[in-house]
Order: sequence, then C-alpha cells, then structure tokens
Amino acid sequence: MGAAVTGAYRALICDLRSDQLLDVLPLHGVSLDSYIGKTGSCTGTIPIPNAQIAARVRDAVAPGRTALWLERGGDIWWGGLIWTTEIRSDERGRLSMGIQAGSFESYLDHRLLMTSGVAEGMDQFDLARYMVDYAQQTTGGDIGIEYDARTSGVLRDRTYSRYDLKTIREMLDDLAAVENGFEWRISAHRDPVSGRRIKRLQLGHPVIRTGKSDIVLTRPGPVLSYTWPVDATKQATVWQSRGAAVNTNAAADSVPLMSNTYTDIGAHAAGWPRLDGTSDHTTVETESTLNKHAAADFYAARAPRTIPEVTIALARTPLTPALLGATVRLRINDLMWPDGLDARYRVVGVAITAPERGRPEVARLYLELP
Repeated sequence: MGAAVTGAYRALICDLRSDQLLDVLPLHGVSLDSYIGKTGSCTGTIPIPNAQIAARVRDAVAPGRTALWLERGGDIWWGGLIWTTEIRSDERGRLSMGIQAGSFESYLDHRLLMTSGVAEGMDQFDLARYMVDYAQQTTGGDIGIEYDARTSGVLRDRTYSRYDLKTIREMLDDLAAVENGFEWRISAHRDPVSGRRIKRLQLGHPVIRTGKSDIVLTRPGPVLSYTWPVDATKQATVWQSRGAAVNTNAAADSVPLMSNTYTDIGAHAAGWPRLDGTSDHTTVETESTLNKHAAADFYAARAPRTIPEVTIALARTPLTPALLGATVRLRINDLMWPDGLDARYRVVGVAITAPERGRPEVARLYLELP
C-alpha cells in the first residue's frame, strides 16, 4: 500500500491529452475522495500571493482541458480533470483560486456514443475496453487511458444505437450492472520503475480486489470514530424491471418490455413484509438482457443497505488511496458491540482531509461486506 507520509500536497498541472507538465503549484485546504463505482473529487485552493504566481496560474490552469495530479511525498495520491475554478479576493485583497476536479472517470461523462454498433459473444472486459477505445480513437479524444488484456470469462451480446446519445460512462455502468457483471474505475498512480504518471482502466470480476492480506483496524486504536447507517428505504422482497417500449401491433399502444418477477420467498417466510421494487432500463430491448439487469438490481435490494464509515488518523495507520478494493478486518469493542465486532469488509471508497492548523490528517473509509 505504501506508508502514509507527512508534508504538503503538490498540484501537478498537466495538459490532459499529452500529460505534459505545465506547472507545479501548492494546493491548500485539500480534500479528496476516490470510489469504486462513483466519480471521485478533489477540491483545494491555490494561493496567489504575487504577480508571478498569478501569471503562472493563468497560463497553466484551464478548466476542461487541464489534468490535476495530486502528489504527496513523491507518490500520486489522486488524479483527474479540473472542471471548475473560482478566483477569490478577500477583504484585504489577497487572491486565491479555488479548484474543483473530478477523477478521470468524469471525462467519460462528457463523451457520447455517436455511431451504432453490435457486439456478439464478446467478453464483457473486451467490450468495456472497446468503449474506452471508441472514446480515445476519435479526434481529440485520446487522454492516455491504459489497460491490460485480462478477460472475465463472461460473454455478452449488445446492440448500441447512436440515437440513444448515451455517454460512454453510462454504457460502461449499464454493462457492469447486470447479473455476473463487474466493477470498473480509472486508477491514477505512478509507475514505480519509470516514474511515469499512469491512468489505468481497472476491471474486476465480480469486484475489484487489491492487496494480499487484511488491514487490521481497531477501536480503541487508530479508528477515531465510525458511523453505521442502515437504510431500508430501497429494500425490496419482490422486484420487476422495465425495459424499452415495444410495439408488435401498429394499431395498439406501445408497452414497455417487462422482466421476470423476482421474489425473496425466504424473507417472507422469515416474517419480512412484502416490499416491491422496480428499475428502468429504457434502452434495453432484449428480454434476456433485461432479466440480467433485474436479477442484479434485485440482489442488491434484498437486504437493508449498510455501508459503514470509519474515520482513521493517517499518522497512526500506513494507508494511501491505493487501498481501494483492499480488505480490512474491523474490530470494535464498545457499548453497541459489548462482545466485540470482528468482521472483514472491502474498502469501496476513501475520502481524505489534509492536515491544517493543528488538525490531524484523517481518512474516512467506506466499507461493504467482502
């Protein structure tokens, strides 16, 4: 994982397409997060104390075309694309630039499928890579996303229409969110041999896993605090999904394609009330594909959603954002867990707040059952 280190964050400002380094600037008030299955973000403030720094900021930072790599102790802790900036002047005339950036997945939110295509019997990892290739092989679209050639062993048939105007991000998420699907993200790191900054498409079937051994976190210990939300608002014991509108009779109204109905018979036998759930997949025109979406949605909705969050002091625990997908062994002993909790969880998100004015650097880990 690499040890946590002390020292300021540095903002490496680069051209998004070529990754040419444009400038290295200090970044204060850093807050960053990374997730599996969701776009990460980074916010911070670049101080502008003099005309020289002002000129450098004007020359280097261009929202929508500038990449931000966050470096700490020589390691890359975060990478993404600057989307918004804000020049600020306080009552004393002191200037700064606030920045907001999205992790490299956010670029695919801004790329549309503009050609139709059909895939038959293609491994879902190959199909995911094909989507990224489509985005990068168009003029101006190559931002240097790399990938390996591993396959998942799961074959998919898909038909894509340019008239749907779906983003590449939506297509990847839809492909992944089916029964026996996968997880994906774009990791940002530095090659340990060459030192080169890398954007890599990371694929995992059925989930992304990293690390070879569990990371032990305890309270009392490095766990400063925790929250344990349990949310049953989206729980369901019966499920049916809706697909695209179909019309086999020109004289009749169009009706949507409907999936099989899925029922948790065991939950009803155990005393749970009937809770109905549904989801829409309005571009899916094949019943078998719709059923795979419905089965995955139903599986995710069968139990109350629990995503524990633990806050740890980075100075006391050697962790970095590279731990996404790693397994932690969480041990808690307090009034709610008088006999002690000792359970394994997978890290699916991490949010880091930099130290400032005596405040320690802390990380919030978002966990799910492995």
